[in-house]
Amino acid sequence: MFIEPNFKGERRGWIEIICGSMFSGKTEELIRRLKRVKIAHLKVEIFKPAIDTRYDEVDIVSHDTNKINSTPVDSSQNILLLANDIDVVGIDEAQFFDDEIANVCENLALRGMRVIVAGLDMDYLGRPFGQMPNLLAKADYITKLHAICVKCGNIANVSYRKSAQHAQVILGEMDVYEPRCRHCAQLAD
Repeated sequence: MFIEPNFKGERRGWIEIICGSMFSGKTEELIRRLKRVKIAHLKVEIFKPAIDTRYDEVDIVSHDTNKINSTPVDSSQNILLLANDIDVVGIDEAQFFDDEIANVCENLALRGMRVIVAGLDMDYLGRPFGQMPNLLAKADYITKLHAICVKCGNIANVSYRKSAQHAQVILGEMDVYEPRCRHCAQLAD
């Protein structure tokens, strides 16, 4: 539970990060938090990278098909332009944003906004993904989620790519990726 401190009536913002592998429930958790914010009648804006069109061009959609309306943006700087007079900013798939996303989130928090960000912390090779390390370093709260390994049933922290493609960014679902633990990710199929 996050309680906003009251410093002489001054509103203070913070950054929350939800990270983990694919199929760990990051977007589901982001949607859950944002729906609670709406129930509290707080002003919220939700953003996603324009590149993410897997389920919908506009909405943020979880693998379980829960969804919430968002604004697709090509640049993290657009978030600064569009997030005015807002209490809470939600950002999905942060790993796909440009190098300024961590600074954008910091700027929003300094303006007094609660910033809730979801993203993959590692790519399919287990390397830090995009700007997520910088976001994690600036975060006030971090939630790391895990999927379940499809091979052994242990917790999974790897987004195992089933294809031989080598580009870091390949949009896909269960057709391209599956959750695996670090041990099963090392095993050849």
